[in-house]
Amino acid sequence: MTYIDPTEVSADNYKTLWEDGNRRFVEMVLKAGESDTEHSHPDEVVYFVTGEKVRIYAEGADNMEAELPDGFVMHHEAWTHRVENIGATEVRVIIFETK
Repeated sequence: MTYIDPTEVSADNYKTLWEDGNRRFVEMVLKAGESDTEHSHPDEVVYFVTGEKVRIYAEGADNMEAELPDGFVMHHEAWTHRVENIGATEVRVIIFETK
């Protein structure tokens, strides 16, 4: 997998909050109707501060729609994907990545 840093390709949606070389916290914000650019994450834990209905386009997999509530937590191994907010309100998440 070629790593595509979300803070570089979707800088309007992703910002690094803290990092030490092996781990980092990233904030993602997607307004209603907005989509980010295809990007990658190493292993991650994602906390949905403000959830909403999203469509995820994952490399090598079927597209997925999910209604993710506030406070929802998910874990995912390294992957490349794109996220589209198909709901009516903003999505805000905190992502903890480990390399």
